[in-house]
Amino acid sequence: MNRPLDVLLHHMRISSNSHDEWEANFAQSILKQAKRKSWKPSQKQTAIMNRLVSESLNETELEVLEEY
Repeated sequence: MNRPLDVLLHHMRISSNSHDEWEANFAQSILKQAKRKSWKPSQKQTAIMNRLVSESLNETELEVLEEY
């Protein structure tokens, strides 16, 4: 799923506090780069950001819970 850049950046703020060191460093780097007005993420950066957001929202393991 391709999300708008502002949504991805919002989630990068959350990911920047991750317990996973690589994820936190990546998110911090993206947020730093995003401060430049001319910055646009590469395709690879966008793909990684989308993956991190999907993982954080557990979109790969959706379950339907029904109450009776």
